[in-house]
Amino acid sequence: MTLRLDRLDRVIQAAMGWTNSHLHMFIHPTGHYGTPCLDFPLRDESKAAFRDLAAREGDTFGYEYDFGDSWTHEVLLEELVSAEPTGRYPACTDGARACPPEDCGGTTGYQELLDALADPHHTDHDDLRRWLGLEQGADFDPARFDPADANRRIATVMIAGRLGR
Repeated sequence: MTLRLDRLDRVIQAAMGWTNSHLHMFIHPTGHYGTPCLDFPLRDESKAAFRDLAAREGDTFGYEYDFGDSWTHEVLLEELVSAEPTGRYPACTDGARACPPEDCGGTTGYQELLDALADPHHTDHDDLRRWLGLEQGADFDPARFDPADANRRIATVMIAGRLGR
């Protein structure tokens, strides 16, 4: 897979529904890749591709987003398949559960958010509902995942990338 890591970051962000407003890095035995800066000396992700970190089925590497909330992911190359001539790539083929909202405070904050949304009498219920733009706290379903939604967001970042944005 020739997708550069900086583009893979955009794809992951789009699939998750996040805004890419925090630092991130790819974690591999060969080093940590991201946008190099003085605070975090990372290898330049724009000079490495997916296949540099995972070339064979079963290969894995890490992805961490938002060093404060510390969302960590394992990227797994499950299977190498031939591309369909009419297919759109990259694409999300499956998933489970809703993505935690941006800036919700990591796994602990996300659980607290879910608890507050589920309880209309919780002191933060109305504020969190408004923050998420929900009519009702029950409008956020943590079990819901729609690959078609993820693919629409991925297509948008891929088109923007081709247009040089």
